[in-house]
Amino acid sequence: MKISHVVWDWNGTLLNDNDIVLAAVNEVCAEFGRANLSWLEWQAAYARPMRISYEQVLGRALDDEDWARVDKLYHDRYDALLHTCGLAAEVPDALRRLMESGRTQSLLSMWFHSRLTPTVELFGLTEYFTRVDGLPGEVGGGSKADSLVRHLEAQRLNPSEVVLIGDVVDDAQAAQAAGSHCILVTTGAMTRTALESTGAPVTNSITEALDLLAA
Repeated sequence: MKISHVVWDWNGTLLNDNDIVLAAVNEVCAEFGRANLSWLEWQAAYARPMRISYEQVLGRALDDEDWARVDKLYHDRYDALLHTCGLAAEVPDALRRLMESGRTQSLLSMWFHSRLTPTVELFGLTEYFTRVDGLPGEVGGGSKADSLVRHLEAQRLNPSEVVLIGDVVDDAQAAQAAGSHCILVTTGAMTRTALESTGAPVTNSITEALDLLAA
Protein backbone atom coordinates (compact mmCIF):
# COMPACT_ATOMS: atom_id res chain seq x y z
CA MET A 1 0.00 0.00 0.00
CA LYS A 2 1.13 3.54 -0.78
CA ILE A 3 1.04 5.39 2.53
CA SER A 4 1.97 9.05 2.99
CA HIS A 5 0.26 9.68 6.33
CA VAL A 6 -0.38 7.73 9.55
CA VAL A 7 -3.28 8.49 11.88
CA TRP A 8 -2.58 7.17 15.36
CA ASP A 9 -5.09 6.10 17.95
CA TRP A 10 -4.22 7.13 21.52
CA ASN A 11 -5.67 4.96 24.31
CA GLY A 12 -4.31 1.42 24.18
CA THR A 13 -2.11 2.25 21.18
CA LEU A 14 0.33 5.06 21.95
CA LEU A 15 -0.72 5.28 25.61
CA ASN A 16 -0.39 2.17 27.78
CA ASP A 17 -3.48 2.69 29.95
CA ASN A 18 -4.93 -0.82 30.27
CA ASP A 19 -4.52 -0.93 34.06
CA ILE A 20 -6.41 2.27 34.70
CA VAL A 21 -9.07 1.39 32.12
CA LEU A 22 -9.84 -1.75 34.11
CA ALA A 23 -9.80 0.18 37.39
CA ALA A 24 -12.27 2.70 35.95
CA VAL A 25 -14.52 -0.04 34.59
CA ASN A 26 -14.55 -1.70 37.99
CA GLU A 27 -15.46 1.63 39.60
CA VAL A 28 -18.61 1.52 37.47
CA CYS A 29 -19.21 -2.12 38.39
CA ALA A 30 -18.95 -1.35 42.11
CA GLU A 31 -21.42 1.52 41.89
CA PHE A 32 -23.93 -0.68 40.07
CA GLY A 33 -23.48 -3.66 42.42
CA ARG A 34 -21.54 -5.84 40.02
CA ALA A 35 -18.42 -7.84 40.95
CA ASN A 36 -15.08 -6.69 39.57
CA LEU A 37 -14.05 -7.83 36.10
CA SER A 38 -10.73 -9.27 35.01
CA TRP A 39 -8.99 -7.80 31.97
CA LEU A 40 -9.94 -10.84 29.90
CA GLU A 41 -13.60 -10.42 30.89
CA TRP A 42 -13.52 -6.76 29.87
CA GLN A 43 -11.89 -7.62 26.54
CA ALA A 44 -14.63 -10.17 25.90
CA ALA A 45 -17.35 -7.58 26.62
CA TYR A 46 -15.76 -4.65 24.77
CA ALA A 47 -17.88 -3.29 21.93
CA ARG A 48 -18.88 -0.08 20.19
CA PRO A 49 -20.91 1.87 21.01
CA MET A 50 -19.58 1.56 24.55
CA ARG A 51 -23.05 1.52 26.08
CA ILE A 52 -23.46 -2.02 24.71
CA SER A 53 -20.39 -3.17 26.65
CA TYR A 54 -21.71 -1.84 29.92
CA GLU A 55 -25.21 -3.20 29.36
CA GLN A 56 -23.68 -6.63 28.86
CA VAL A 57 -21.43 -6.34 31.90
CA LEU A 58 -24.09 -4.88 34.20
CA GLY A 59 -26.86 -7.14 32.93
CA ARG A 60 -29.35 -4.32 32.39
CA ALA A 61 -30.45 -1.74 29.86
CA LEU A 62 -29.05 1.75 30.35
CA ASP A 63 -31.16 4.81 29.59
CA ASP A 64 -29.57 8.19 28.87
CA GLU A 65 -29.44 9.13 32.55
CA ASP A 66 -27.79 5.81 33.44
CA TRP A 67 -25.29 6.20 30.63
CA ALA A 68 -24.32 9.72 31.73
CA ARG A 69 -23.73 8.33 35.22
CA VAL A 70 -21.61 5.45 33.88
CA ASP A 71 -19.60 7.81 31.71
CA LYS A 72 -18.89 10.19 34.59
CA LEU A 73 -17.94 7.40 37.00
CA TYR A 74 -15.57 5.93 34.47
CA HIS A 75 -13.85 9.13 33.45
CA ASP A 76 -13.55 10.52 36.97
CA ARG A 77 -11.69 7.38 38.05
CA TYR A 78 -9.66 7.25 34.84
CA ASP A 79 -8.58 10.88 35.21
CA ALA A 80 -7.61 10.33 38.84
CA LEU A 81 -5.25 7.51 37.83
CA LEU A 82 -3.93 8.98 34.58
CA HIS A 83 -0.69 10.13 36.21
CA THR A 84 0.28 6.46 36.70
CA CYS A 85 0.28 5.72 32.94
CA GLY A 86 3.21 5.63 30.57
CA LEU A 87 3.62 5.50 26.83
CA ALA A 88 3.76 2.27 24.86
CA ALA A 89 7.20 0.68 24.80
CA GLU A 90 8.18 1.95 21.33
CA VAL A 91 7.03 5.53 21.85
CA PRO A 92 8.36 8.15 21.14
CA ASP A 93 11.10 6.43 19.11
CA ALA A 94 8.59 5.03 16.61
CA LEU A 95 7.10 8.49 16.04
CA ARG A 96 10.55 9.95 15.50
CA ARG A 97 11.48 7.27 12.97
CA LEU A 98 8.23 7.76 11.11
CA MET A 99 8.79 11.51 10.91
CA GLU A 100 12.34 10.96 9.65
CA SER A 101 11.01 8.63 6.93
CA GLY A 102 9.22 11.58 5.31
CA ARG A 103 5.69 10.51 6.20
CA THR A 104 3.41 12.79 8.19
CA GLN A 105 1.34 11.68 11.17
CA SER A 106 -1.57 12.88 13.27
CA LEU A 107 -3.53 11.75 16.30
CA LEU A 108 -7.24 10.96 16.51
CA SER A 109 -8.80 9.78 19.75
CA MET A 110 -12.28 9.16 21.09
CA TRP A 111 -11.08 10.53 24.43
CA PHE A 112 -12.21 14.06 25.25
CA HIS A 113 -10.30 16.71 23.31
CA SER A 114 -10.01 18.98 26.35
CA ARG A 115 -8.13 16.23 28.21
CA LEU A 116 -6.29 14.72 25.26
CA THR A 117 -4.34 17.75 24.09
CA PRO A 118 -2.69 18.65 27.43
CA THR A 119 -1.84 14.99 28.03
CA VAL A 120 -0.16 14.65 24.65
CA GLU A 121 1.75 17.85 25.39
CA LEU A 122 2.75 16.56 28.83
CA PHE A 123 4.34 13.51 27.21
CA GLY A 124 6.21 15.76 24.77
CA LEU A 125 4.59 14.34 21.64
CA THR A 126 2.74 17.31 20.15
CA GLU A 127 5.61 18.21 17.82
CA TYR A 128 5.29 14.91 15.97
CA PHE A 129 1.69 15.46 14.85
CA THR A 130 0.24 17.65 12.12
CA ARG A 131 -3.08 17.61 13.98
CA VAL A 132 -4.47 16.30 17.28
CA ASP A 133 -8.22 15.68 17.55
CA GLY A 134 -10.21 14.28 20.43
CA LEU A 135 -13.89 13.92 21.14
CA PRO A 136 -15.84 17.18 21.51
CA GLY A 137 -18.40 17.43 24.29
CA GLU A 138 -18.53 15.76 27.69
CA VAL A 139 -20.10 12.33 27.06
CA GLY A 140 -18.15 9.66 25.18
CA GLY A 141 -18.77 6.28 23.65
CA GLY A 142 -19.65 6.97 20.00
CA SER A 143 -18.26 5.67 16.71
CA LYS A 144 -14.96 6.85 15.25
CA ALA A 145 -15.95 6.83 11.57
CA ASP A 146 -17.37 10.36 11.32
CA SER A 147 -14.51 11.74 13.40
CA LEU A 148 -11.94 10.17 11.07
CA VAL A 149 -13.60 11.62 7.96
CA ARG A 150 -13.54 15.11 9.51
CA HIS A 151 -9.95 14.60 10.68
CA LEU A 152 -8.77 13.76 7.17
CA GLU A 153 -10.80 16.49 5.49
CA ALA A 154 -9.38 19.11 7.85
CA GLN A 155 -5.88 18.16 6.67
CA ARG A 156 -6.86 17.78 3.00
CA LEU A 157 -5.47 14.26 2.96
CA ASN A 158 -6.16 11.62 0.33
CA PRO A 159 -7.84 8.84 2.36
CA SER A 160 -6.39 6.13 0.12
CA GLU A 161 -2.87 7.16 1.17
CA VAL A 162 -3.67 7.10 4.90
CA VAL A 163 -3.36 4.25 7.40
CA LEU A 164 -5.01 4.32 10.81
CA ILE A 165 -3.12 2.40 13.50
CA GLY A 166 -5.31 1.44 16.44
CA ASP A 167 -6.25 -1.28 18.89
CA VAL A 168 -10.00 -1.91 18.47
CA VAL A 169 -12.44 -3.08 15.81
CA ASP A 170 -13.91 0.41 15.63
CA ASP A 171 -10.60 1.66 14.21
CA ALA A 172 -10.83 -0.79 11.30
CA GLN A 173 -14.48 0.07 10.69
CA ALA A 174 -13.71 3.79 10.74
CA ALA A 175 -10.85 3.38 8.27
CA GLN A 176 -13.01 1.34 5.92
CA ALA A 177 -15.79 3.95 6.06
CA ALA A 178 -13.30 6.73 5.29
CA GLY A 179 -11.65 4.84 2.43
CA SER A 180 -8.36 4.44 4.30
CA HIS A 181 -6.17 1.53 5.37
CA CYS A 182 -5.87 0.16 8.90
CA ILE A 183 -3.35 -1.80 10.94
CA LEU A 184 -4.38 -3.09 14.35
CA VAL A 185 -2.21 -3.80 17.40
CA THR A 186 -3.00 -6.28 20.16
CA THR A 187 -1.92 -3.92 22.94
CA GLY A 188 -5.36 -2.63 23.94
CA ALA A 189 -8.92 -3.47 24.82
CA MET A 190 -9.79 -6.21 22.32
CA THR A 191 -8.68 -9.78 21.74
CA ARG A 192 -6.63 -10.84 18.72
CA THR A 193 -9.56 -12.97 17.54
CA ALA A 194 -11.86 -9.94 17.52
CA LEU A 195 -9.27 -7.82 15.72
CA GLU A 196 -8.58 -10.48 13.09
CA SER A 197 -12.31 -10.69 12.34
CA THR A 198 -12.05 -7.27 10.66
CA GLY A 199 -9.70 -8.53 7.94
CA ALA A 200 -7.18 -5.79 8.75
CA PRO A 201 -3.55 -6.75 9.43
CA VAL A 202 -2.99 -7.45 13.14
CA THR A 203 0.39 -6.99 14.82
CA ASN A 204 1.73 -7.34 18.35
CA SER A 205 3.34 -3.92 18.63
CA ILE A 206 3.73 -0.48 17.11
CA THR A 207 7.12 -1.47 15.72
CA GLU A 208 5.59 -4.44 13.90
CA ALA A 209 2.85 -2.20 12.54
CA LEU A 210 5.37 0.26 11.12
CA ASP A 211 7.41 -2.62 9.68
CA LEU A 212 4.40 -3.41 7.48
CA LEU A 213 4.65 0.07 5.97
CA ALA A 214 8.27 -0.55 5.08
CA ALA A 215 7.58 -3.93 3.48
